[in-house]
Amino acid sequence: MQGRKILFGAAFSAPPHPARGGWRKRLPRSTLSPKGARADHLSTLAKGKIVDENTGNKLGRREFMGRAAAAAGFMIVAPQVVRGTAANSSLSVGMLGCGNRGTADSTYLIGTGKARLVALADLFQDKLDSSKAYFDNLQQKKGYAPIDRALMFRGPKAYEEIANAKDVDVILITTPPYFHPQHLAAAVAAGKHVYCEKPLAVDPQGCTWVLDSGRRAEGRLSLEVGFQLRNAPPLVEQVKRIHAGALGTIVSGEGHYYATWPNLPVWPKVSADERMIRNWYYSRILSGDILVEQDIHIIDVCNWILQAHPLKAQATGSRKGRPDSGDVYGHYSVVFYYPNSVSITFGSTQIGNAKWEVGWRFFGTEGISEAHYTGPVAIYGKNAWQWTGGQPTSPASTQQFSTSGVFSDNLTQADPAKKMSFVDSILSGNYHNQAAQGVESALSCMMARRSAYTGEEVGYEAIATSGEHWEDGIDLHQFT
Repeated sequence: MQGRKILFGAAFSAPPHPARGGWRKRLPRSTLSPKGARADHLSTLAKGKIVDENTGNKLGRREFMGRAAAAAGFMIVAPQVVRGTAANSSLSVGMLGCGNRGTADSTYLIGTGKARLVALADLFQDKLDSSKAYFDNLQQKKGYAPIDRALMFRGPKAYEEIANAKDVDVILITTPPYFHPQHLAAAVAAGKHVYCEKPLAVDPQGCTWVLDSGRRAEGRLSLEVGFQLRNAPPLVEQVKRIHAGALGTIVSGEGHYYATWPNLPVWPKVSADERMIRNWYYSRILSGDILVEQDIHIIDVCNWILQAHPLKAQATGSRKGRPDSGDVYGHYSVVFYYPNSVSITFGSTQIGNAKWEVGWRFFGTEGISEAHYTGPVAIYGKNAWQWTGGQPTSPASTQQFSTSGVFSDNLTQADPAKKMSFVDSILSGNYHNQAAQGVESALSCMMARRSAYTGEEVGYEAIATSGEHWEDGIDLHQFT
């Protein structure tokens, strides 16, 4: 990880709170801390405390929120003055991050018939222009006006400008995951409902800030996380049956996410920093590595089915099989240990250009369940059942890496259902708050990632209280 820095433990000061804005100067080259590095005190995540970065003194939540809001120039807005209530059933959406996933998410939101895209924000002008062209054409067919160029924000402060745009009700965050805690904090502080793609953070310190944003959103804003598998009708029905005892006592399970390598543009005429941001899938710092960015979907499903997070993990992995671009791993092998002595084996790849397969199985005293992105969703044994709402196809299909996160077959209705649920939560006033769930799944993956990096078994509490913070080393002011 040339020019990037990963910090472990209490020996390093806490980073500035995301809502304060500001960008850190480039840091010198560094590597991982020695194996087994641990914080010798409980972190802000465990204690719910925030540390003043200058004095090292703990701040009360009220004092912290006052400083953060004042420093960023944000105003905490009362929910009754936020547009998009039952009295105003058309939500105005601002898309922060104009890439493939943002395009897919925004298209699904528009498809609810209850939202329209009115604002765009990105570091790069070409991304803004292409998104405007696409959505102006899409929304024209629905009778919506073109996106006003006054609501198109470019540069390192674009996230603040779109968050504070008075004509925006909802912020859709689809920027590189490294920036999610900062962008989420800005949106919540500005009183906006948020749909934030997974993962919510790439390091435990980022999870701390996300939990604080979740506390500030509680009861007044919807904070949705992009785990659409929990809304896929076949999976919802299967998990309901598992929770009702269809498998008996669950003994063990396995999951896998075997994906192809994402073949992204080379960008030969841009700087190394710009190339890193545009191709953030290749960057360990910006993506969180494939275990946290890609595989988190399956670990979240495991947490959902078992209604718990893993207690510890032992993992291996490497870059073997990857091309030279970037520094993320090409494969992981993990054993997750859950409560009640349930172990889950998990395998992951992001190499080559052959077969794509994603799925999981659980083994119980009265049956076995299996599910796939493409293929059977079923329970075998005493309480046999199979999803028949659609025609599952062969799991041996070949497809390219989906940078948009769009899949067919068993996930066909996942995104539409997820977006409709989010929109309805806002219009009804029954707000969602998925910050804690999103952090739990992110930390589960970070735990396994750290085990693979260090070669040691890592516990959930150890990673949650580690104070680990990753630095991107990029000065975004160069893109002003």
